[in-house]
Amino acid sequence: MSQMPQPTALSRCPSCEEPLESGDRYCGACGYDLSVVPAPPPDTPTLTMNGTVPRPAPEAGAVDWPAAPAAAGAEAHAPVHLPTDLAGTDSGGSHLPAADPAQGASRGVRFDRPSEPDDYPLAAPQPADPRTAPPAPPAAEPKVCVACRTGSVDGDGYCEHCGHAQPRERDHMEQESGPGAAVSDRGLRHHRNEDAFALSQTVLPDGSPALVAVVCDGVSSATRPDEASLAAARAASEALLAALPCGTHPQQAMHEAIVAASHAVNALATEPETAQEHTPHQNAPACTLVSAVVTASLLIVGWVGDSRAYWVPVDRTAPPARLTEDDSWAAQMVAAGLMSEAEAYADERAHAITGWLGADAYELEPHTAAFKPDRPGVVVVCTDGLWNYAEAAEEMAEVVPSDAERRPLHAARVLLGHALDGGGHDNVTVAVLPFPAPPQRAGSA
Repeated sequence: MSQMPQPTALSRCPSCEEPLESGDRYCGACGYDLSVVPAPPPDTPTLTMNGTVPRPAPEAGAVDWPAAPAAAGAEAHAPVHLPTDLAGTDSGGSHLPAADPAQGASRGVRFDRPSEPDDYPLAAPQPADPRTAPPAPPAAEPKVCVACRTGSVDGDGYCEHCGHAQPRERDHMEQESGPGAAVSDRGLRHHRNEDAFALSQTVLPDGSPALVAVVCDGVSSATRPDEASLAAARAASEALLAALPCGTHPQQAMHEAIVAASHAVNALATEPETAQEHTPHQNAPACTLVSAVVTASLLIVGWVGDSRAYWVPVDRTAPPARLTEDDSWAAQMVAAGLMSEAEAYADERAHAITGWLGADAYELEPHTAAFKPDRPGVVVVCTDGLWNYAEAAEEMAEVVPSDAERRPLHAARVLLGHALDGGGHDNVTVAVLPFPAPPQRAGSA
């Protein structure tokens, strides 16, 4: 059946806003038919607060919260749930024990703690006794610029003499360990330092000292080269420090250390499948390695790649020597007699390495060599960031200071400065170890 229009309860005309009276069917001002005004939509709140509306079944894994019981009357408020009305479970899904009424219903924050004073009285400060006051710390020595080695560094990290910006933490690292020292620097062209080193000393079973230096150069074309070099340096150093005190021959210990470093770098290639999906064409992390062990009578070097070790005698009338052979395209050309050394290293393919540590290396071939120098000198262990600017042994000997065996850290800084002055195109890392290894002083480790 048809519906009759019902008188409206509007107070104003929807068309002209003229005030209306109760029972009006038409606007007295504009004649608007008030019977065609649509009825207001029913009020359907999004949330039912009285819990009387049937609830859908809970989804799988969802909590089936209990519904509040219906209120006694229309004016009565729905009851409120307390935390104790819900059965709790621990992280294993087991039900929690029931609350002890004597301790109160809630197991959460307690509000029945005794009141505490708003202010905590502090004892009045006492004047310091000059006889017991600790001595003032010594003033820090001014930091010297790593580039010019003469100017001091201001608070903003720039040299006041040459203006060279000083590097961040890993961008420039220095370490002394007994009579040995090492320095690593980002260089002037790279945005980060992908080199790493480990420097330490230990004691052989007969009580004689042994110095250990490991220098690694991350392969920039690989993924995470900085992580690879750091992992290799740490693993090789730890392996040497574990084997040498046990009586393992240093050359055998060196071989095992390089294998341990290889395993550490290979482990970096293990990534979650999700990471492989986002970067499926990245190379595995990789680096080169060169290491030296110096004892009282023996010098051992080991390497994979094109990082090098040099021998520079204290008596400069004696010839210096390069102790390693590069795993590189240039070295292969020279060994095959196809090019001279000058021609090979002038080629743009010269630094393409043929051996490295990493999961995608062709085959691990650790190189080790043992030497018995007949005179004192220093061993220079470095990456190509240095030897690019002093390639021949004679060139390296010219750069090494004459007092390098007594001041190894100073010598390492001078060698770094030589690379930076030459252009600093690559990361630079160098360790300087004196031979023979001097006996350890009392209390040294």
